Amino acid sequence: MKFHRLLALTLLTTIGLTTPALAEDLERVYQLTSTRECPACDLSRASFVLSDLSETNLAGANLAEANLNRTNLTNANLAGANLSRAILFNANLTGADLRGADLRGADLREAYLTGANLDGALLDGANLLGAVGLPQTIATPEQMYVWGLAEYQRENFRGAINYYNQALNAKPDFAHALLARGVSRFRMRDFNGALQDARSAEQLYLTQSNPEGHQISGQFIAGIEALQEAQAQGDRRASGAGGGNFMNFLGSITGLLFRFLF
Repeated sequence: MKFHRLLALTLLTTIGLTTPALAEDLERVYQLTSTRECPACDLSRASFVLSDLSETNLAGANLAEANLNRTNLTNANLAGANLSRAILFNANLTGADLRGADLRGADLREAYLTGANLDGALLDGANLLGAVGLPQTIATPEQMYVWGLAEYQRENFRGAINYYNQALNAKPDFAHALLARGVSRFRMRDFNGALQDARSAEQLYLTQSNPEGHQISGQFIAGIEALQEAQAQGDRRASGAGGGNFMNFLGSITGLLFRFLF
């Protein structure tokens, strides 16, 4: 028996916490960290915060409510694992096998899922906000758009643009995402980028017979052009914050962007 396992068992015995169930749990944790093999193990509520569990075999394991915050699970075998209500915030699941895994209610915010196999995985109630590399079968362009709006509301404009980009990569004619990205670019003072997005959205709305979207994008274009003209003339008061009336108009656009989807 290696020293660190013996020490852990000794400490647990000393403070009177050793029970057959606890000792068994400790053995399973040791088995996983030492052999990287623990298929069908019961590791529910176990904590592996910041652990390196890359390429481990946890197929069919019970990891319900486990704390895997920022854990490295690159290329791990989690097929059929129970990860319901597990904390996987900022976990690295790149290339992980999650086929048939139960991820209902799991916290997957900002997790890395590039190349992960999620075929048949249960994701009802999972929090995927900020997750990277989600396949289109999991996150539709419309879902990406909603997440982008949520980031915009938090004034995380760069994060919002990232979601709109993903939505547009999957659905290039998504006019709402184009207009929303333009608004975020404007808030980041990328006026040329905002104008380009607004003009593209205006054309798409015209093609898609959406008069409301066409009108709003046209008003947005006019506001940006007026702001740029004021800047060219050196009117700092008009250009410094975008003008009070125009900023109020931006607020109304945001409300409409939420309503557009529904």
